[in-house]
Amino acid sequence: MTQAKPAPLDVVTMGETMALLVADDIAQLKDVARFTKRLAGADTNVAIGLARLGLKVGWISRLGADSFGDYVRHSVAAEGIDISRVETDATRSTGFMLKARAAAGEDPAIEYYRRGSAASLLSLEQFDEAYITDSRHFHATGITPALSPASAELVEHAMRTQRNRQHSVSFDPNLRPSLWPNEATMRTTLNRLAGNADWVMPGIAEGRLLTGRDTPYDIAGFYLDQGAQAVIIKLGKEGAYVRTATEQIEAAGVPVAHVIDTVGAGDGFAVGIISARLEGYDWARASARGNWIAAQAIQTIGDMEGLPLRAALPAHL
Repeated sequence: MTQAKPAPLDVVTMGETMALLVADDIAQLKDVARFTKRLAGADTNVAIGLARLGLKVGWISRLGADSFGDYVRHSVAAEGIDISRVETDATRSTGFMLKARAAAGEDPAIEYYRRGSAASLLSLEQFDEAYITDSRHFHATGITPALSPASAELVEHAMRTQRNRQHSVSFDPNLRPSLWPNEATMRTTLNRLAGNADWVMPGIAEGRLLTGRDTPYDIAGFYLDQGAQAVIIKLGKEGAYVRTATEQIEAAGVPVAHVIDTVGAGDGFAVGIISARLEGYDWARASARGNWIAAQAIQTIGDMEGLPLRAALPAHL
């Protein structure tokens, strides 16, 4: 009997995921004695959030043949995400990072241990055209291109290929200046990549740094001129601003009484945008969903623990 072909994926993401060691106590990292192991990776944060909302998601990456790699692989697969395109590198390790506990909702201190990791060798050799183009949507971030020139080439090729098939592509610059050789290279590379996306989703500070423009309207105009269909600018607690060729939307933020961990808010916002658009909702509804999910993400410890299941979405979203 011929085996049935698996159903196409809704979304594919690509990038490095690390083991995350979060401090159990509020203190400087040098003074912390106990940590709890979790996951860290913008691309898998988005993948997990989308999978929890019922979408079929695949993730492309590389992991070391080590305990951290086994932990990441098992944790991502347990969320229902396809990991068939995750390769194992017997010679390089899985990256990890340390994160402090924030006392009052501020951005926590973070230290990375990822240089030379297995994921830093992501390259065109791992490109699987059918796997990506059979999906409805490809989501990319600016973190993977920062790992190496070969990784940047892979991300750009994937984005171009998907868009040439007239399937949607989203891009979150997700700036990590410490991973780039210099600011000019970061700005040039990320703006070039954004030119291959349908939906560009910078934070307001990221947009100002990358474009040299100040207002949400002008930042959005920069990327619309490069070919984006929509630019969605994250404004923190103020919400989001959306601009397309024909409309502008200001989506109010969702009040949060007690912020616990700000990391992952932008990924939660991307989950809301991507899921809503793939379900056929307009930009007003999509940005409202993005703001709501981002608000849930910052009320728990960990980068993705606060991302909701489908049943938790309010009826209006």
